[in-house]
Amino acid sequence: MIKSFGYVAHSATSQLVPFTFERRDLGSQDVLIEILYCGICHSDIHQVRNEWKNSSYPMVPGHEIVGRVTKVGKEVTKFKQGDLAGVGCMVDSCRTCENCQDGFEQFCQKHVAYTYNSTEMDEKTPTYGGYSSHIVVDQAFTLKISPSLSLAGAAPLLCAGITTYSPLKHYVKAGDKVGVIGLGGLGHMGIKFAVAMGAEVTVFSTSVSKKDDAHKLGAQHFVVTKEAENLAPLASKFDFILDTVSAPHDLNIYIELLGRNGVMVLVGAPEEPAEVGAFALIKNNRSLAGSSIGSIGETQEMLNFCAEKNILSEVEVISINQLEEAYSRTIKSDVRYRFVVDLKTLPQLS
Repeated sequence: MIKSFGYVAHSATSQLVPFTFERRDLGSQDVLIEILYCGICHSDIHQVRNEWKNSSYPMVPGHEIVGRVTKVGKEVTKFKQGDLAGVGCMVDSCRTCENCQDGFEQFCQKHVAYTYNSTEMDEKTPTYGGYSSHIVVDQAFTLKISPSLSLAGAAPLLCAGITTYSPLKHYVKAGDKVGVIGLGGLGHMGIKFAVAMGAEVTVFSTSVSKKDDAHKLGAQHFVVTKEAENLAPLASKFDFILDTVSAPHDLNIYIELLGRNGVMVLVGAPEEPAEVGAFALIKNNRSLAGSSIGSIGETQEMLNFCAEKNILSEVEVISINQLEEAYSRTIKSDVRYRFVVDLKTLPQLS
């Protein structure tokens, strides 16, 4: 076993504290990654505080991981020592079910081994995430990171990036009129991707203070949603709307903005179910859909796209002892637009 060091939550009410634990020994297909940066995803907070009622402890959060390969198993061909590497929301799947065989590991029908608050494929051994010194991952679930990308800015691509890229890639083409609801960790990535894909982008936000940022990110239009009269002229104008908001809100007012065969996709996850009027969807043959993370292949495609287009997350880099402050500020939306933890000062392998 490999001795490791990280930060852990021991319960839903405890603070994150130093933690020494063990990673598995390096298998023939595994890579050992020294973690340099890890993004803070809002889902980390949900999981640490058991807001989704599925948490197990002790929990080492973090699934937006970038680092450097320090050792490889004897059968590894995808990486060599010194390569940059990333790990996203999952570290394994059964690989044999229909979804895995079709390249949709995130929808594995048997068991997805998520990066933390989950178990390995034996469904017994707990997985620990990226708020730690290093991680051991099968090469098949490890991503290549281009040296041209800033590592701190690349970390959130492993969750916020792929979560927004996947539905945009699926539904959007150049010239489409695209709306992005919410300008936060997910929303700002949605804007960047939609612009890079050639869409005309409108940002919907309750905060007029984010107007300048929306335009700097490439959006052509900005609408303050607190004022209903701002939405009326936009009825049936949009081909696609990406909803990134995790707080309760009325979906119907945005569905009414979709044109013929328009699609609205949810990537935010409010705790309470939303009410949707049937006639809002029936009109114009509109669709309401959801989207999860992407597959390993699609995540690598997204990372390559980011390297080609020089797309990075807007980040505030913090030290590990600022986690509690970062969690508090994330809940208050007091970050533009993603916290990333610098882990280079953690104890590393000797």
